[in-house]
Amino acid sequence: MTDGATQVRTVTARPRRRAGSFFRRVIIVLTTAHLPFVVAAGEAAGRAGIPHPWLLALALAVCSAVAFVMRARLGMGDRRRSAAVVHLVDVPLFIHWCACLFALIPSAAALLVSPLVDLVRGAPVTPPSAFIMWTYAVGLALSAYGTIVRRRWFVVDEVDIPVRGLDPRLDGLRIAHLSDLHIGAMTPRSWAERWTRAANARRPDVAVITGDLVTSGADFHEDIADVVATLDAPLGVFVSMGNHDYFGDGEPLVSLLRSRGAAVLRNEGRVVERAGAPLFLAGIDDTWTRRDDIDRALADRPAGVPVVLLAHDPARFGDSSRRGVAVTLSGHTHGGQVAVPFLYRWLSLSHIAHEFHVGLYRRGDSVLYVHPGLGTTGPPLRLGIAPAVVIHTLRAA
Repeated sequence: MTDGATQVRTVTARPRRRAGSFFRRVIIVLTTAHLPFVVAAGEAAGRAGIPHPWLLALALAVCSAVAFVMRARLGMGDRRRSAAVVHLVDVPLFIHWCACLFALIPSAAALLVSPLVDLVRGAPVTPPSAFIMWTYAVGLALSAYGTIVRRRWFVVDEVDIPVRGLDPRLDGLRIAHLSDLHIGAMTPRSWAERWTRAANARRPDVAVITGDLVTSGADFHEDIADVVATLDAPLGVFVSMGNHDYFGDGEPLVSLLRSRGAAVLRNEGRVVERAGAPLFLAGIDDTWTRRDDIDRALADRPAGVPVVLLAHDPARFGDSSRRGVAVTLSGHTHGGQVAVPFLYRWLSLSHIAHEFHVGLYRRGDSVLYVHPGLGTTGPPLRLGIAPAVVIHTLRAA
């Protein structure tokens, strides 16, 4: 009993420390990002003839920064909130904060470059207040689009995956792949039901979800289980867990999913068959909390049977390819959530942080697909990369 309790504390303490450290860094960044807003608001208030414009701007920035800290602490455990609060309070605040972040780097660059330009021209040195104001305004427009429009508008992608030596009877097998649902106050159940309807309309043989069904906490577990239960695939519905699924107690979610008929693969696998041809479908548990064990997940695979592995974190692709896994399906990166349109494979936030960040990759005979995600985490914003329901078709290479 004591050893078991000690082990649980060892597993959970590190993520809590990481979450606390991450939270502090986010607060510092967002507080700093309000500095351009002070300039932008002061410039706008001055043009509007409002008395004491810079005092007003400073007061607005302080209120916004305090609201951010309060909202971020609330978000550490996602709670049910009324639709009015979400749409009238949360969404406008997130749009503003994203606009502040958008303006931060251009504003800093302008503060450095503008005085030099004035000196070269022989003009009086003046702060680039107008430039900062318009930069914030552009950020506000982009953030409003990314929050209100782009993250709601999902696509259905058809992606063929070549598998060397695939049994001809498995050629054409279709896998509906969903990932990073992040169902919660900002991503309601009704959105997820649209995703599952789109997946079912493609008549997949298998449906899989590669982790992060939750944003955080446990308030939305019942909604998530009900949504997953609507997936319809004759060979089964399979789920692997992600790091956000343990931002709270993940065990009730596992029980609910299994009670609705989904197979939650936690370092284990199962054989499915089509027309008598076997396929081994395995899943590893979350890497962030060190629950993953790829060797256990593959321990029962039959010899010569191709493996499809569900691994929320694509960083495990090196391990899976070395173990002869034919196909690894992952998520986690969201494709960065913010990317340059049409160039998201090369220019996105996730490309900076992850070796495998979106789309197809190959190592030898092994293939990895990193899902762009459906929900959002952190800022509820998407730009340049669409949420997607992905339909994979296995093809004999």
